[in-house]
Amino acid sequence: MPSRSSSTNFKKIIAHEANQCVSCGLCLPACPTYRLLKSEADSPRGRIALMQGAVTGKISMNARFIEHMDRCLTCRACEAICPNHVSYGRLIDQTRALLLEQPQPIKKTSQSRLKHLLQKTLLTQPNRLEKLRRLYYLIQTSGFWKWIHSFDQLKANPLIKLLASLPITKFPYASTSETKASFFINHTWKETYSANKNKRGEVALFLGCVARLTDTATLNASIYVLNRLGYTVHVPQKQTCCGALYQHSGHVKEVSLLNKQNKIAFESHHVDAIITTASGCGAQLAEHGLFDENHSIMDISQFLTTASGWEQVDIAPLSDKIVVHDPCTLRNVLQGQSYPYALMSRIPNAQVIALENNDQCCGAAGTYFLDQSDIANALLTHKLHDLVTHDAKYLVTSNVGCSMHITQGLWGKNIPVEVLHPVTLLARQMGLTN
Repeated sequence: MPSRSSSTNFKKIIAHEANQCVSCGLCLPACPTYRLLKSEADSPRGRIALMQGAVTGKISMNARFIEHMDRCLTCRACEAICPNHVSYGRLIDQTRALLLEQPQPIKKTSQSRLKHLLQKTLLTQPNRLEKLRRLYYLIQTSGFWKWIHSFDQLKANPLIKLLASLPITKFPYASTSETKASFFINHTWKETYSANKNKRGEVALFLGCVARLTDTATLNASIYVLNRLGYTVHVPQKQTCCGALYQHSGHVKEVSLLNKQNKIAFESHHVDAIITTASGCGAQLAEHGLFDENHSIMDISQFLTTASGWEQVDIAPLSDKIVVHDPCTLRNVLQGQSYPYALMSRIPNAQVIALENNDQCCGAAGTYFLDQSDIANALLTHKLHDLVTHDAKYLVTSNVGCSMHITQGLWGKNIPVEVLHPVTLLARQMGLTN
């Protein structure tokens, strides 16, 4: 049974924050769904009006109401431009939590039940993802996903398209003193990776959940670069999902449990910073998780931009265009969009270029590109159009969800641009080969 007190609390929070909106409309051009659909109900101002109507009982929280809430990407571009500093992200999260509290949920599809089951059994139990890595690697190298994608009935499925387009997964990082064979035997990260020389500090690395399987390359690259600069990297084994997917679907109790588990995992480590490689995780932890005076959350590009030790490493030149994509969470929540550019500028001869319309979402937005694939693909089409005009070899982005979404779009159109994290490209130029 839903809790009447929690529903009342959600309504109070929504009513108070919604009243801060003065309906000026400055948010409309910043909103991806409004620009695409031209519907007031699919703009921040329109959604806030719907929220106000719902909590006062003037509007029913019916299927149409839910549709307009579901279409929100939670990109928070509206927050960045709002003159009255309305916390729209909090509003949409609380509204979705309120919807889950209703006595007779309006929408409980088989897809949403499956999604919740996968989150519970895999994403919040990342050690299970670790154990799946070998199997996933064998499936990828066998060509299974491309074979599945060859069937007309299945090729349009967004999840199959995504899995078929992903690069071959890697295995957890092994230091240069270990054999190449051990690199492929390892199925999880070590507790500690010691600095190579001239130790300058200690950091902890947040692994996330999906990235353990689909973006191991970025996690490996982060450890490699940090070690080379003189930073020992701790990888707490009991850490779990950041909770962002739960946060944006209204499951506040699950978020609280994940926060507690992560705090326990990291609290015994006295480090200079907790490093995140996915801006979505970083934003979630900074706002709802581990952030306090003893555990500062820093995106890897931000930390490396201000880190010491660069005089002791060699970086090979790269005479190619590097186009930089700004994830919404990095730009609108963490305000850290300048750091990837600064990091890429360390590569000699590199041509670092900002992707046009970087203030607009690519459509990934957590699981949005699976749940709202039509809108997500329309937004992605605009991104790909902007990208191909540069005739670039690389696109770097600081969020695993954006990377996967853009990769599958490029793969589907056979566009030869490699999508990777800034630190992964930097690590290559510093000598990382595995």
